[in-house]
Amino acid sequence: MRVIRAGTDMWTTENRAKYNRKTSRYPSDLTDEEWALVEPEMPPPPTGRVDRRSELLNAILYVLTTGCQWRALPKDFPPKSTVHDYFLRLHCDGDLARIHHALYAACREQAERTASPTLAIVDSQSVKSAEKGGRALIRSVTTRAKRSRARSVTPPSIRSA
Repeated sequence: MRVIRAGTDMWTTENRAKYNRKTSRYPSDLTDEEWALVEPEMPPPPTGRVDRRSELLNAILYVLTTGCQWRALPKDFPPKSTVHDYFLRLHCDGDLARIHHALYAACREQAERTASPTLAIVDSQSVKSAEKGGRALIRSVTTRAKRSRARSVTPPSIRSA
């Protein structure tokens, strides 16, 4: 795998052919090179009858890239319950985070950088939301509670005046 730097050789004829996904069933399907990077990190499938790459992982990537609902998976993928259960297993067991970290470290090393970044940038918006306690508390602080009109003791004729 070669790192492509913006402005140097981004969309040459070679690179267009390399990233062409017209031979795959869906644009989100993994290529052989991508699968070779991910396969060592993947846990075994829930049953021996389902292929992790062409069935489960490609189905998960299809949902994540298209934004479709689980129940809208095309019929050529395994049942949505099988795919969703495997996705939850990957997420809850920390496998997705581990795969992400391994790929991130590999990309950094390929770009001739250290595997872990040594510098972080924090913008003012991040600081503001961290001070308030994150997204959950921001909503409750800025949103007024709605009162139910049904329980109000003020008659409707006075309320509209």
